[in-house]
Amino acid sequence: MTTISASVSGVPEVGALAASDVPVPMWRQRLRIFMGNKLAIASCAYIIVLTLACFIYPHIHPTNQTNQALAFNTPQNAPPSAAHPLGTDSSGYDELGRILYGGEYSLTLGFLAGFITIVVGTLYGMIAGFFGGIVDTLMMRLIDAFLSIPYIFLLITLITIFGRSTLFLILIIGFTGWWGNARIIRGDALLIRNLDYAVASTSMGASKWHIIRRHVFPNSISNIVTVATFSVADAILFLSALGFLGLGIQTPQTDWGTMLQLGTEQMQNGFWWEVYPVALIFILVVVSINYIGDALRDAFEVRLIER
Repeated sequence: MTTISASVSGVPEVGALAASDVPVPMWRQRLRIFMGNKLAIASCAYIIVLTLACFIYPHIHPTNQTNQALAFNTPQNAPPSAAHPLGTDSSGYDELGRILYGGEYSLTLGFLAGFITIVVGTLYGMIAGFFGGIVDTLMMRLIDAFLSIPYIFLLITLITIFGRSTLFLILIIGFTGWWGNARIIRGDALLIRNLDYAVASTSMGASKWHIIRRHVFPNSISNIVTVATFSVADAILFLSALGFLGLGIQTPQTDWGTMLQLGTEQMQNGFWWEVYPVALIFILVVVSINYIGDALRDAFEVRLIER
C-alpha cells in the first residue's frame, strides 16, 4: 500500500530515485561504446589471437626458420600437406612457421615504431599549437619541409646509408612518421587553448605546462588514441613496403613484406600458397587495427559521454 500511495501521489520512491541518479563511471561508458562496435570486437580478437600465435605457437610446434642448411633437407615449394599445412617456400622453410616467425618482427616493429611516432608527434604538435606565434610558425614550416620529401624515398635513402638492422628500422620509421600526427594534434591544441576553461586557468595564474597537462592533453585524447592506432598500421605498412622492395629485415629474420616479395617470384609457377596466406593475414591486420582505431575514437569522444 505504501508503494501504491507513493506512486499515486506523484512522489517517486526514494530507492528508485537513488538508482536512477547514480552516475555511470566514465570508463564503463567508454567500454560500453567500444563494445557496441562489433567489428572492433572481432578485430581485437583477431589481433590477440594472431599475436599469441606468433609468439607462442613456434614454441609449441617449432620449425626451422633460421638454418638454411637444414632447410635444404625439406622439399622446396611443396604444396600444403599434413606435415606442412601451408606448404613450404622456395628455400624449404615451412610456410606457416615462416608467417608466424615473420609476424613476430612485423608486429613488434609496428607497435614500437607506432609508439615512438605518437609520442613524438603528440609532444611536437601540442607545443606548436599551444604556444602559437613564431614558435608555431617555425615548427610547422619545418614539418612542411619534411612532408615535401617523398616518405618512402626518404626511408630508402636512410636505410641505404645507415643499414637495416632491426633497431634502426624501428627508430627510422618511428622518428620519421610523426609529421602528419603532429599537425592533427596541433589543430586540437589551437582550438583548446582558446576555450573558456583554458583562458580562465591562464587568468588564474596557471602555467602553460599545467594547461597542456590538465586541459589540452585530456581533451585531445580522442584524436591521440585514434592517431596512435593508425600509426601502428602505417608502421606495419611501411615495414612491409620496405621488405617488398628488398630493404626489410636482414636474413635469416624475415617480415611479411619480404615474404610477399619472395612469394610473388613463385606465383608464375603456380605456388599460390607462398603469397595468398601471408597477404590475407597482413591485410586483415591492417584493416583490424583501423577498425579498432575507429571504435577507440568513438569511445574517447567527449560528446558521447554522459555527464
